[in-house]
Amino acid sequence: MTKKIARTVFELWCGCLIFGVLCELGLFFVHDRATYSICLWIGILTAMACAFHMWWSIDRAIDAGEGEAAKKINVQYIIRYFVLVIILGLVGMNAGSYVLATFLGMCSIKVSAYIEPFTKKISKFFYGPEILQPVIENLDEYEEEMKKLQNLQKKGGE
Repeated sequence: MTKKIARTVFELWCGCLIFGVLCELGLFFVHDRATYSICLWIGILTAMACAFHMWWSIDRAIDAGEGEAAKKINVQYIIRYFVLVIILGLVGMNAGSYVLATFLGMCSIKVSAYIEPFTKKISKFFYGPEILQPVIENLDEYEEEMKKLQNLQKKGGE
C-alpha cells in the first residue's frame, strides 16, 4: 500500500481543473450562471474524487492475489458508478439545475486522461523529473538496436 498519492492522480486532478476552467466559458450561453457553475463544479469535484478512488482501489488490490484483486476492483468500480448515478439523481431532483453541466464535469476525468502530456509538465514542476524514462523514448533506441542485429544476422547468413 502506498501512503503518498500517486503522481498520476495529481495529473488527473490538474486536467480536471483545467477542463473545469474551460467549461466555465459556457457561462455566456446560460441564463442562470450561478446554478450552471455550481452544477459544473459538483461534477468536477466528483470526477476528482473518482480519480482518487480509482487510485485507492487499485493500490489496495495490488496487495491481493489475482482472483481476489479482480473481485476488489469490480466491487469498487460498481460502487464508484453508483455514486455517480446518485449524484446525478440528486442534482436532477433540483428543478432549476443543469444536470448536463454536472455530467460534463464528471466527464472531465476522461478529458484529463487525453491532456495528460500537458498535465505531465505541470506535474514535473511540483514533483520533479520522472524517475523512469518514458517507454517511447527507449523504444526508438530498441528499434535501432534490433535493426542492427537483423543486419548483422543477414550479413552472417550470406
